[in-house]
This record gives sequence, structure tokens and C-alpha cells, in this order.
Amino acid sequence: MPDYQLLIFDWDGTLVDSIGRIVAAMHGAADRCEVPRCTDEQVKSIIGLGLPEAIARLYPQLDDPRLIERFRQCYSDGYLELEAQPSALFAGVAEALERFRADGYRLAVATGKTRHGLQRVLQGRGWLDYFDVTRCADETASKPDPLMLHEILQHCRVPAGRALMVGDSSFDLLMARNAGVDAVAVGYGAQSLDALREHGPRLAISEFSQLRAWLEGQVVEQSIEVGAYGG
Repeated sequence: MPDYQLLIFDWDGTLVDSIGRIVAAMHGAADRCEVPRCTDEQVKSIIGLGLPEAIARLYPQLDDPRLIERFRQCYSDGYLELEAQPSALFAGVAEALERFRADGYRLAVATGKTRHGLQRVLQGRGWLDYFDVTRCADETASKPDPLMLHEILQHCRVPAGRALMVGDSSFDLLMARNAGVDAVAVGYGAQSLDALREHGPRLAISEFSQLRAWLEGQVVEQSIEVGAYGG
């Protein structure tokens, strides 16, 4: 296993249990804008993208910029209402992140959230200075473009081969591949492990604690370890 220096995490569906609220907010925006709802699975399939890219994929028929902006605002307002009580971290996340910091790993976030949205949740947790660097979709290219990871690597001065991307969507894994970074697929978020394995992650896990065990050299049950992108 490579000697990783930098661990990069997606936010929604990887660290935080927010997928249900994202789906609900997207349905609410569709209702307010009087367009048909997509299925839950269709909404989950776009989680990880920036919001403009997600709306364009789900509702390509929306070609009026004013209606697109209304949909975006309805989604944002609805999600904020649902987040009056912030979404919880997945089991084992807080403890594992503390251990990673203690072990000397650099920590980063690469998310489809907006900067305003991420800052709000980081501030709510007292984590504004917790990660070495964070990058959001509205300040760089949306996943699966590798620019977000390139910027994180440059900031941390860590080569791609010493970094690991952890995410719950195909966009996370494709972004990692495009940047030459190893990836870990988590199966408790937006997409199933069966779907994510198609993108050749270095490791596939069903619980966040398994990542910590794997990095510590322990045998990880119910996980699949493969060569980096099948190599």
C-alpha cells in the first residue's frame, strides 16, 4: 500500500449523512417550480456535482435562465430549512478524523457544495480550521474534472501518488482517476458499492471505520481491495 500523506474527503454522503435531505430538497424545488419530480435514484445519481450541473442533468428541459435560477434558489432555501438541525456525521467519522490528524495525515475536503454552504456547516461544527484545505464546486471546476484535486495537491505540496480520495459517488472516483489519485469508495452514501466498483477504487468499504483500519494495516472485513484502478 502506498505511503499516503494526504486524505481528501467528499462531504455529503461520505462524512455527513445528508443524502435524504438533498433528495427531499430537490423534490421540493421541483414542486415549487411546477416541473415533474425525478425519482430518488435519479437525484442520488447527480449528488457530487455542483448544483448548476446537477440541475442541468436532471432537468435539461429547463432552458430559461430565470427558471433555472428560481429552481436553484428553491432548492437552496429548502435545503437550508431541512438543515436547521445540521445533518449528523456518519458513525465513526469524528473519531477516525481525529486519529488521522494525530497520525500526521494532511486532511482536505473536495465537495460539490458551494463555499457558502460548506462554510456554514464547518462553522456550525467548529471546524473552520480543521482541514488543511477545502475546495467547493462554485470556486473551481465541478467533479469529475480533476481541477479541484489539482488545486488541493498544489496547496498541500503533495504528489498525486501520495494522496487518497474518499467518496460515495462515481464523480468522486472519476475525478480521482482523472487526477491520478487513488480512491476509496464508500457504500453507505449516494451510490451502491456495486456501481462504484465499476470505477476501480483502491478500496471499497461499507463503514467509515474500515478506512481507518485499512490505513493502519489491519484486515478489513466486507471490503474489496484492488490495485489502483485495476492496475
